[in-house]
Amino acid sequence: MTEQQPAAESPSLSRRRLLGTAGATGLALGAVGGGVGYALAPSGGAKGGEATEALTQLGARRAMFHVKHQPGITTPLQAKGHLVAFDLVAGAGRREAAGLLRRWSSTAADLMAGAPAAAGGHDTGIALDAGPSGLTVTFGFGRSFFARTGLEKQRPASLDPLPDFSSDHLDAKRSNGDLWVQIGADDALVAFHALRALQKDAHGTARVRWQMNGFNRSPGATDRPRTTRNLMGQIDGTGNPAPRDKDFAQRVFVPADASPEWMRNGSYAVVRRIRMLLDDWEKLPVSGQEQVVGRRKSTGAPLTGGTETSEPDLEATGKDGKLVIPLNAHARITRPDQNGGAAMLRRPFSYHDGIDADGVPDAGLLFICWQSDPLTGFVPVQRKLDRGDALSEYIRHEASGLFAVPGGAAKGEYVGQPLLEG
Repeated sequence: MTEQQPAAESPSLSRRRLLGTAGATGLALGAVGGGVGYALAPSGGAKGGEATEALTQLGARRAMFHVKHQPGITTPLQAKGHLVAFDLVAGAGRREAAGLLRRWSSTAADLMAGAPAAAGGHDTGIALDAGPSGLTVTFGFGRSFFARTGLEKQRPASLDPLPDFSSDHLDAKRSNGDLWVQIGADDALVAFHALRALQKDAHGTARVRWQMNGFNRSPGATDRPRTTRNLMGQIDGTGNPAPRDKDFAQRVFVPADASPEWMRNGSYAVVRRIRMLLDDWEKLPVSGQEQVVGRRKSTGAPLTGGTETSEPDLEATGKDGKLVIPLNAHARITRPDQNGGAAMLRRPFSYHDGIDADGVPDAGLLFICWQSDPLTGFVPVQRKLDRGDALSEYIRHEASGLFAVPGGAAKGEYVGQPLLEG
């Protein structure tokens, strides 16, 4: 998909070749050229006055901002992430929100190209010497945004509040919000640079409601591309819909003929801060953990055999006559064919926020799932998990949010423009 294609060579990309790539993609040479000079700032002189130092393959990876679907949805998992919710300040309405989204979109486009943030004219220089590093920035609207901006008639029915679940222990101060921003990158400084720039852009219009910081395994850390592991040590994301699936777009993105019109080609993000009770989990032997999940910890294969991608045999029984994959195993309960076909694209980050007063790690999963409608994606699966998932004993949902994420912005436009100027 467009946002997944890196503007990078293997193993490295020179300044000259990156300029050539920028020109070939039709981007404004002035903006990209300035950005490349910034991103590839040489440590010393070069013959003929041209910088010849090359970015590593990691630093040269680039995602596109002006695409059909916003970046950060189907983009492969990134090593570092920030999730931030904002509330509009008192007195800020539709006009101010439009100005903010215009600034944010400009900043995101600059930074994703490896250029300095130009919108405010005061780039911090945090990411000096770095390339784009696969940076993505994604914007969404919470339910409360529409009342604050007088756009209630444009609020999608899919933004109706999520139902209560018995496993919820939600902190209202760390849930929901008028606006939501997801930042992801393969370099921590590049991700923080984007976070800081967007926070500065929001000054006077919106204030931070909550912020969560996450991470994943770094690209290249394994012998080959592998499904990531969560902090329980389990492979996480095996059953995700894949772009090659015939119904992938139908499950993940809002149809092009849907209503409201401004959400066409967009998606809905459910965000949950899920704390893992790691001390309790780690007391289980590996065999016990595998019974809870329904998969081998080492390979991610179902307990009935095969590889990570093998179909589990849900009817298989052992010598004792019991089901090999227990009825309450997480892998059984979450299968689409056990939930009327409900599916969602999970794209999480792990988090660790230190040790609490009881000496217990405050760590777990920043769960993010994408679907064309949360009422047919997240909700039915979570309801079933709520009724008897063996994993529920070892996790706690502590924060929640639901956001409408419109389609990508065309060149010369900003994200959400059809809503705010329609």
